[in-house]
Amino acid sequence: MLWSYSKLDESTVKTIEELEKKLDVTLLAFSGQDIKNAELSADDLKQIEEVESKLGLSLVAVKA
Repeated sequence: MLWSYSKLDESTVKTIEELEKKLDVTLLAFSGQDIKNAELSADDLKQIEEVESKLGLSLVAVKA
């Protein structure tokens, strides 16, 4: 399972914004995606980790 930001319609955004104001917080909406991880070799993983380190972010390899 992979999580990504949710696609929200105006009504949903308004509901979330009202709750944010009430609680004085910022809320992030995520939705689960049924995606399979890619099978990678140790060398593939090493290359991904090097790029992650260089760019300062996280990458997820998935099966297309």
